[in-house]
Amino acid sequence: MYFKQFFDDKLAQYAYLIGCQANGTAVVIDPMRDIDQYINAAAKENLTIVAAADTHIHADYISGLREFAERGVKVYASDEGDKDWKYEWLTGSNYDYELLNNGDTFNIGNITFRAWHTPGHTPEHLSYFITDGAAADEPMGIATGDFVFVGDVGRPDLLESAAGQKDVMEPSARTLFKSVESFKEVPEYLQIWPGHGAGSACGKALGAIPESTVGYELRYNNSLKSATSEDNFVEFILEGQPEPPMYFARMKRDNKMGPKLLDGIPQPDRLTLGQLKHIVAEGSSTLLDTRSKEAFADGHLPGSLLSTLNKQFNTAAGSYITEEETIYLVVEEHNVREAVIDLIRIGLDNLEGYVTPADLQMYANQGGELNKLEVGTFETVEEKKDDPQFKVLDVRKASEFEERHVEGALNFAHTRLMETRSEIPSDKTLLVHCQSGGRSSVASAFLAKHGHDVVLIDDNFDTYKQKVKTV
Repeated sequence: MYFKQFFDDKLAQYAYLIGCQANGTAVVIDPMRDIDQYINAAAKENLTIVAAADTHIHADYISGLREFAERGVKVYASDEGDKDWKYEWLTGSNYDYELLNNGDTFNIGNITFRAWHTPGHTPEHLSYFITDGAAADEPMGIATGDFVFVGDVGRPDLLESAAGQKDVMEPSARTLFKSVESFKEVPEYLQIWPGHGAGSACGKALGAIPESTVGYELRYNNSLKSATSEDNFVEFILEGQPEPPMYFARMKRDNKMGPKLLDGIPQPDRLTLGQLKHIVAEGSSTLLDTRSKEAFADGHLPGSLLSTLNKQFNTAAGSYITEEETIYLVVEEHNVREAVIDLIRIGLDNLEGYVTPADLQMYANQGGELNKLEVGTFETVEEKKDDPQFKVLDVRKASEFEERHVEGALNFAHTRLMETRSEIPSDKTLLVHCQSGGRSSVASAFLAKHGHDVVLIDDNFDTYKQKVKTV
């Protein structure tokens, strides 16, 4: 059996290429939208991808299942869950597909995949027991998707907190408890191949180790260990879950109804300075700056958003940009493709053009307007927090805020500002902070774009709270 794990470090997502070397066929589990990466990897191993499978309707990225189906590859998806959580784009389609229920199997050469219904994160969620029939008659591992991670389990609140369904958070947690109870009966030697790792918003304490075993997780996974009773588990698993990024609801919708098909990877054009001046003057497009927060603060195009091309790039961009917007990037030439692929993975496809930081400097040298972002420290916060003309805005998670915060501060998570901005005062200068300046920088850019007076607090909150009384 051939086995390869793919990892996207920005979305902290794992996909799996599993192949039968005896007959040269393979399947991909939980593929992303840009499927050529898997096809090319398989070809290097003399394997042909003949199937693709999802564990569930994903909330954090566009699935590649439809892209594979469009190319004639057979796809497998869940038929579990209620009527609201079916793959509507598959049912009744002309694609080669099979919908799976608990206990159903399919084969790729000598390898058998057995579906295991593990609801709770989502109602339709499947995990897959994987047996290498050339060597054994029992499974060696489980592709657990967003059911069991290394160090955590999939959060059960997203149907309510991200997808907008009412009063389903606690029932979902209780359903997840029942799935966890079933997990305890699985042989401890089985390997765990999760759908996400550290950094994913699909849980609150995911580990960075790429795989584990059932036995290890039962001993050391705090979420599993909390399942001493149903009530104890529900309380533990719902406490402290981070606010989901705004784009999660859109991903759920698109993966359920049918993602738009890609016509290749977008190839945005490099803009001339004349084109850039026209776009800035027109003001109807979205300007997304991928530079550092320091470079952005020092000079950026009026109305720009900031999403530094690091591990938070997708989260920030997806929280501040909608799928209808036309996007122009400020990005280094050698990073254009990386940024484009990151954006299409969360359904932001309208990428029309870009300029480089060098172009931006030339634009400024020729009289083009650049705005600056005022930057302060927590000394600024101490000086201004009691001034009625100022208001401290903490854009960390609610759980961080509850643990310790500046007295009198407002708290709105940076990933939810698009829906909460109307609650933020527009008649005061906002002192915007987070833990160390990363989240507050993208929040400050967003708020400034929408007319708020802001000061970015680019400083470490831990140092501040050791020196000054907080609540």
